[in-house]
Amino acid sequence: MGSSGLTLGRIFGIRITIDWSWIFIFVLVTWNVGTGLALLHPAWGGGIIWGVAIVAALLFFASVLAHELAHSLVAMARGLPVRNITLFLFGGVSNIQREPRSPGVDFLMTIVGPLTSIVLGIVFLALGGVSAGIFAHGVGDTVAGDFDQPSPLTTMLLWLGQINILLGIFNLIPGFPLDGGRILRSILWAITGNLRTATRWASWVGQAIAWLMIFGGLAMIFGVQIPYFGTGFLGGLWLVFIGWFLNAAAIQSYRQVVIGDILGDVPVAQLMRTTVPTVPATSTVSDLVHDHIMGSDERCFPVLQDGDRLAGLVCLDDVRKVPRHAWDTTLVRQIMTPMDKVATVTPQEDAGEALNELTGRDVNQVPVVEDGHVVGMLRRRDVLRWLQLHGQQAA
Repeated sequence: MGSSGLTLGRIFGIRITIDWSWIFIFVLVTWNVGTGLALLHPAWGGGIIWGVAIVAALLFFASVLAHELAHSLVAMARGLPVRNITLFLFGGVSNIQREPRSPGVDFLMTIVGPLTSIVLGIVFLALGGVSAGIFAHGVGDTVAGDFDQPSPLTTMLLWLGQINILLGIFNLIPGFPLDGGRILRSILWAITGNLRTATRWASWVGQAIAWLMIFGGLAMIFGVQIPYFGTGFLGGLWLVFIGWFLNAAAIQSYRQVVIGDILGDVPVAQLMRTTVPTVPATSTVSDLVHDHIMGSDERCFPVLQDGDRLAGLVCLDDVRKVPRHAWDTTLVRQIMTPMDKVATVTPQEDAGEALNELTGRDVNQVPVVEDGHVVGMLRRRDVLRWLQLHGQQAA
């Protein structure tokens, strides 16, 4: 469990996490399904109604996870690293660490998501038909009976079928960074031959669609009937939130491409600090504080053992966990983050990928290591300073 959510485990080596905002949307989906079932099937009783609602909501988010896994597995098959998949307020997101290297890969990686949702929807509808006995007794014998009074299982499967198909279709809206917007970008990329230009144009389309959602949601709040969305305060407010999120995501996604473009050909060696204060693993915490921390503005120090081999990283936060009276008897190696848990980069690595490592792990610096030896330290502020100096390229 981390500050941003809960880690469920790994699927195909991909870490699956739930952001705390997911709890809200899970409760909302469960409530909507449950209240709908209570109106349609009051004879079922509260236990059945809310049991079906909870299971349906869980299976829906499992379907969202399958959608994101489809993106991630294709990305991994094409050599793109995937850090994790996170379920959150607005659905799910695959944390793919690099942009695809060709429009064809971009298109393939994107289209599998909506196709997965649509196929899942068809499968659920077919299972719902089997549950209702269509294929066993014939359509004419069952529609009047089983579909007028469907069982809880049939109702749940049919709902899952419809909602997955709607999810797949919604994601095909050409509003970047929705899947449809990424498909549009891949087409524009193939036409222009320039990822950055294609992303800028797709981002503009995404922002335009986002503002249409925002204005449409506001209109719904004030009683206007919007086709397919209806009217009402809650529905309108939700559409406003989706539009706001889509607009912010479109802007942020374009900025990430610009940053990757600026840093793509810049090696870490060009930005790293080569004078790196290090600490022996056998030093005491007291020596660390008085000889290193108090004499510099650094917050983290590489820890060395066996001469100049990197053993780990020790930071100011690690020192704060040690009682003052134990500083003289506690060794640095006892409080450091060991090497197998430390993010590192190489001097030849692209600065853009290194920045992804920094932001993905939410750390401010990473050791630059070559053949097990520390040759520098790359700090997030040094990368940001480079971006500021080259800010005119972000236009």
